[in-house]
Amino acid sequence: MAVRLRLKRFGRKNRSHYRLAAMDARRPRDGRVLEELGYYDPEARKEAEQVKLNAERIRYWLSVGAQPTETVRHLLRKYGIETQ
Repeated sequence: MAVRLRLKRFGRKNRSHYRLAAMDARRPRDGRVLEELGYYDPEARKEAEQVKLNAERIRYWLSVGAQPTETVRHLLRKYGIETQ
């Protein structure tokens, strides 16, 4: 099973927010997840409220071979979590 770290979209039209999740790569974007790893709200007013990541669990999934999407890779680098 190929595991991807990807964002699931939530929210209403033009006001979306996302949850970072470990998912089977064959599942649809908003499908069933293996584990929720945090959230990302790009429109939050305060930068401290924009993102919350469970770094320990993200590192675990990366260590067992999960591949982040390009957007998730960018977020992880921005917030100080190495992706290899």
